[in-house]
Amino acid sequence: MHVFRTTGAGGPEVLSYEERAELTPGPSELLVRVRATAINRADLLQLRGGYAPPPDAPPDIPGLEYAGEVLAVGPRVRRFRPGDRVMGLVGGGAWAEQLTTHEREAIPMPEAMSFTDAAALPEVYLTAFDALVLQGGMRPGETVLVHAVASGVGSAAALLCRATGVRVVGTGRNAKKLERAREWGVEHTVLVEGPPPRFADAVREATGGRGAELALELVGGDYLSETLEALSPQGRVMVVGLVAGHRTQVNLSTLLVKRLRVTGTVLRSRPLEEKIALAQAAERHLLPLFRSGALRPVIDAVLPMQELRQALTRMASNETVGKIVLAWEQAHS
Repeated sequence: MHVFRTTGAGGPEVLSYEERAELTPGPSELLVRVRATAINRADLLQLRGGYAPPPDAPPDIPGLEYAGEVLAVGPRVRRFRPGDRVMGLVGGGAWAEQLTTHEREAIPMPEAMSFTDAAALPEVYLTAFDALVLQGGMRPGETVLVHAVASGVGSAAALLCRATGVRVVGTGRNAKKLERAREWGVEHTVLVEGPPPRFADAVREATGGRGAELALELVGGDYLSETLEALSPQGRVMVVGLVAGHRTQVNLSTLLVKRLRVTGTVLRSRPLEEKIALAQAAERHLLPLFRSGALRPVIDAVLPMQELRQALTRMASNETVGKIVLAWEQAHS
């Protein structure tokens, strides 16, 4: 099989296209032929040496999500058979023609969906679903503040909110990208300028002075202190991304007086049991919405896998809206 592997820390230039021996599934694992994958901010961080893969993932093959077909199964597998179409998250290794994954981490692909569409779903929707619903306790009728609403996770979060009767106030730094957010049911958008970032007044205005009940913090850095100001009393913040930095100053009196709750979360380093629980919950709650079209992929571009380096450069430019998907052999069906 062919893979893209890292040869050191740096940018897209450190990727090498190589041939590796084919894989063998473990007792409870699937061997999947990867038809399509996608890229994420975490991949850029891993290339730069700032985000090491978990111990159970290939150390030199990035890639967190896939869509493909089952080639073989381990002797204990009961959920899938060779030929089944599956998608899902992995700790790494998706930038290869084959990967192995526990059968209960794999999610059946919607019957009529293409591999390239399916590859755009796992990371963004499982991240948004886990943060907003399973941990954030999102409820119908609330208002959710979604930062970087035109990003992959941001657009998925907005569509998830629309499907569950939740209003969204979305932020971004690019006016044209914010216009696209209306396609996902975002009623109010805020163009963030600065530094320092300022958006709390606009969020309160959009919510009749109350503030948002829940915030999906995908940016980090100095956004966090302003996010606290934008929340309603007893509001919740789910910190998922840190693209604006790992450090900031926070007014703790705001935290106390408004009785706010701040929770940090990450998927990649969780134990297998927790990853399985998330995949099973997503299969129960999200798969019907994928099948009905209530939730859909937001795709910036579909490129052949051989253009991986160019795709990473495109993502680093911050001009993308939604996901960049990469297809082995241009497999669209």
